[in-house]
Amino acid sequence: STSALMERAPSRWPRPVWHPPWKNYRVISGHLGWVRSIAFDPSNSWFCTGSADRTIKIWDVASGRLKLTLTGHIEQVRGLAVSKHHTYLFSAGDDKQVKCWDLEQNKVVRSYHGHLSGVYCLALHPTIDILLTGGRDSVCRVWDIRTKAMVMALSGHDNTVCSVFARPTDPQVVTGSHDTTIKFWDLVAGKTMTTLTHHKKSVRAMAMHPKEQAFASGSADNIKKFSLPRGEFIQNMLSQQKTIINAMAVNEDGVLATAGDNGSMWFWDWKSGHNFQQTETIVQPGSLDSEACIYALSYDISGSRLVTCEADKTIKMWKEDHTATPETHPLHFKAPKDIR
Repeated sequence: STSALMERAPSRWPRPVWHPPWKNYRVISGHLGWVRSIAFDPSNSWFCTGSADRTIKIWDVASGRLKLTLTGHIEQVRGLAVSKHHTYLFSAGDDKQVKCWDLEQNKVVRSYHGHLSGVYCLALHPTIDILLTGGRDSVCRVWDIRTKAMVMALSGHDNTVCSVFARPTDPQVVTGSHDTTIKFWDLVAGKTMTTLTHHKKSVRAMAMHPKEQAFASGSADNIKKFSLPRGEFIQNMLSQQKTIINAMAVNEDGVLATAGDNGSMWFWDWKSGHNFQQTETIVQPGSLDSEACIYALSYDISGSRLVTCEADKTIKMWKEDHTATPETHPLHFKAPKDIR
């Protein structure tokens, strides 16, 4: 009844945790085209990037030096993942190809055929040897890594599947699409469990919290948080970045980073939704002004470094500014009034 609602005391909005601001400490050049994708090696000693120059490059985390270049894709490389259980790197791209590279031989050992057009996102299942790929054909495909067989085609989206992540328990697969929805999939039945219709624009990026049972999703309208496994809406982040959000990641400290088509990168406190830092990427000389755009980002395994992949053909590495204190960078937080 309405009287019961009136009597309920307003809940306290969580106060944000103070986080130091992040700063760019290294710019890595080497790719000859837009840098579109990134993945870290589980040992945290190297990371790989995929580019519109059709190559995959492997970089040393500590020094930023190039270790290796892998060639084989014939169009831009949009998805990368490194296996925790094997010496395998997986890649996918606009050429419809999904490849498995053996990093002991540095060559393609398997290809997975079935996508009808460009492949935009890729994820490895954490416990089973399966690979998930989503693309322009609106389908999320499930592959057996070993046999190369397509185990399942998860169909239900009406437009490009542009983001995907996997979990050990149901929903084992979560996809985001240009059709503005997020779908939870039952991997045994091959059917949609839940469809989230909260966003008004394409869901190009999602990030699962490393410790909490929750994930965030980004769209040009808002960044939203949902619970797992049920998918209950938790909150909107408290500001609007007002750009197409291409990539997002969250670390164990609860720092959510979101990167936009306009080169903006915003940092948020996960718990409260407070936006504590707004940065603009600095476009490197030799690229066009219009190329202030971040396509992908990832934390390293420890969560203490952040790497962005950009349209100016560079890779930028970020870390917390350890000289900052709550006195030098005070929290400017006003709890939202309209949210009880």
